[in-house]
Amino acid sequence: MRWWNRRLGRDARQPGQDVPEPDVTPLAARFWRRWELLQPEVSAALGDGRPGRFENVLCEVVAELHPNLDFAVEQGQRAMYALVLTGKEDPALRPYTDAWKAAAPPDDHVWEYHDHVPPVPDPDGVTVNIGAHRIALADVRIAALIDETEGVVDVAVHHPLLGELSEASRANMTFLPLEATLGERRAAEYLGRVETALTEPRGAITLRALRELVDDLAERR
Repeated sequence: MRWWNRRLGRDARQPGQDVPEPDVTPLAARFWRRWELLQPEVSAALGDGRPGRFENVLCEVVAELHPNLDFAVEQGQRAMYALVLTGKEDPALRPYTDAWKAAAPPDDHVWEYHDHVPPVPDPDGVTVNIGAHRIALADVRIAALIDETEGVVDVAVHHPLLGELSEASRANMTFLPLEATLGERRAAEYLGRVETALTEPRGAITLRALRELVDDLAERR
């Protein structure tokens, strides 16, 4: 997954300044009108392996919907490609992603559309490149403790290479396996405290086992 820094138009609000939000529905409709024109160019650029041809203009289109939204173009699960738009579970951005998804065209064999980061089908098949390191999610181990009172799971994330990463990369590689395994929304709903473990915790489980544990917790709620 490649995330683009699309915040070309920064939020101009100052702390404590109350600025009413615009009507979201016309913004979502404008996005999809522009996407209809852009889609053939984006598909062709992806087919040629040259995403840089559409990166800047698509950043601008997303920023017009809201400057704090993130997006990615990646391989689809059912279609060839997926366009993912996310507010990273920020409640203030949820109206924008909801309106965007509601106005989206139907998925087809070429494109599918997601208003949050979906889980990957099999996290064990994912490898992340960070600098000179190739980090296989199959080697991630999780210490998981269910908080029955809160209905969440506290986790510590371990990978043998975490200690060799910078602090920022280590933080990213703590959360990335969790979102890849559970999806953005389920991770936000069912995970409590998240920590990084530089040594493998006793009794640690795989990402697949974490998914099963969270699925079971969700069924019992």
